[in-house]
Amino acid sequence: MRIGLIGTGRIGTFHAGVLSRHREVGSLVVADADAARAAEVAERTGSTAAPGVAEIFAWGVDAVVIASATSSHADLIARAARAGLPAFCEKPIALDLPRTLGALREVESAGTLLQLGFMRRFDAGYTKAREIVRSGALGRLHTVRAITSDPAPPPAAYLPLSGGLYRDCLVHDFDILRWVTGREVVEVYATGSDAGPSMFRDAGDVDTAAALLTLDDGTLATATATRCNGAGYDVRMELAGELDQVAVGLDDRTPISSTEPKGPPAADKPWPGFLERFAPAYEAELDAFVRMVQGESENPCDGREALAALRIAEACEVSRRERRPVRLEEIPGG
Repeated sequence: MRIGLIGTGRIGTFHAGVLSRHREVGSLVVADADAARAAEVAERTGSTAAPGVAEIFAWGVDAVVIASATSSHADLIARAARAGLPAFCEKPIALDLPRTLGALREVESAGTLLQLGFMRRFDAGYTKAREIVRSGALGRLHTVRAITSDPAPPPAAYLPLSGGLYRDCLVHDFDILRWVTGREVVEVYATGSDAGPSMFRDAGDVDTAAALLTLDDGTLATATATRCNGAGYDVRMELAGELDQVAVGLDDRTPISSTEPKGPPAADKPWPGFLERFAPAYEAELDAFVRMVQGESENPCDGREALAALRIAEACEVSRRERRPVRLEEIPGG
């Protein structure tokens, strides 16, 4: 199989390493807006550097992996669809609903495959939690708590391009909430704080956010996120039912200390970031994509799943801005 990889930034470089080692990938062609960076990644991974994106499509690849800037995702998805190529794309499809829906229409019209990069679906802890919830071992689920905390803010220049904390960061929590529980969000109430570094206020964004989400069976979920968690990268989920409760992401690298005399010790080596925490999941999602392209498995996360998560993020932005609960039926695209 010959795969074209578009984008050789941090996550694209990681994907290049995974794909270049994959037993079913015979050759990998990489391209980036920075041709020198693409050449460097190609040399490091034994791949071929293309002069630009046009060559990715002209050189006869079997599938494309899109890890370029968010602003390019929708156009590249549409281009792959028109070329009849299956595509894997890092989230999001786009930062707004019209462009997201437009890209999805291109895929559906062409009848091609599109897998979105929500890597938490491939994490062992979340997978086990899903199995436990679906088995009924927790009993009636009544409360879910989701946490995503970054150890340090991103560069200031990134913030205006990110779509904001709900679309860029909490969208992962919204997706995994749906995937683990099997339920849909029907209403949100969200708020945020920009009391941290001034660059968040300058970008019209928040550095910390919280959302209360009501699921269609009455389960209540909270989702919180911050860009300023100096203790380390912290991603967790707690699921509580009438019979039992479980936690995802609670291990000897979780950056939290107990104040209890007999509590667990503080993490000796906290997770520094998302690539380290979810490296096995990133590898697994690309393996799933290769198997899907070969017709060996179903699509584990298609574009409509990404749309569902984005609609929740959009509802949260409306709620934060207007300071009111927002029903998901108010958000277009459902």
